[in-house]
Amino acid sequence: MIKIDHLTKQIPGGPTVLSDISFVAHKGEFVSIVGASGSGKSMLLKCLALREKWTTGKYTVEGVDVLANFFTGQSKIRREFAFLEEKPILSPSRTALKNVLVGTKYQTPAWRMLTGMVRNDDYMGAMDTLEKLGLLDKAKQKAEQLSGGERQRVAIARALVHGAKVLLADEPISGLDPHTSEQILRDLKALCQQGLTVVAVIHQSELAEKFSDRIIGLNQGRLVLDVRGRRLTTAEKLQL
Repeated sequence: MIKIDHLTKQIPGGPTVLSDISFVAHKGEFVSIVGASGSGKSMLLKCLALREKWTTGKYTVEGVDVLANFFTGQSKIRREFAFLEEKPILSPSRTALKNVLVGTKYQTPAWRMLTGMVRNDDYMGAMDTLEKLGLLDKAKQKAEQLSGGERQRVAIARALVHGAKVLLADEPISGLDPHTSEQILRDLKALCQQGLTVVAVIHQSELAEKFSDRIIGLNQGRLVLDVRGRRLTTAEKLQL
């Protein structure tokens, strides 16, 4: 369980971009974050990933007070949380398989990033994960040859192979066609049913309604909606 209590994020010398945010995300839950541009959606994800410092608040993950136990908490976030960029950062000259195996600077020791070396017994798990995401036939293709949707699925596979229990996805379907967008959200939903927790910024509220277990709405850095298991009403959409 992930519990956020009274998260506030102020830019040093600047505005408050998140104000008094509290919510709980349970294991296997698909949580969508919706709101207008500039409402603080991406900043919220970065705070959950500890890529941005919290000004105030309490952050508990599976009973661990992350901010009060900095080294233990940071290690836990580093091991168990994966941040999926809007445009995944892959090595263009490496194959999809090698991108999955090597990981990112947040997941992988520096020596492995530089050399690309992996253990032989890692390959089968990576291939199984690529197959699960419909990318087995793309395993040997270089990342630069993949479509936007395929690159997103490679990034998801990479997170899973490196042990992610929580996926923080920042607009994972941005710029993709409707069919590909739905396929990626369908994949994420299926992974949630296997125990992965997904917290995703979704720009299209209709897709958030279709695939989410829960919708969190932000407006100017404040939480204005926390809706579970149903579509948003017209009045609720007007709050965003």
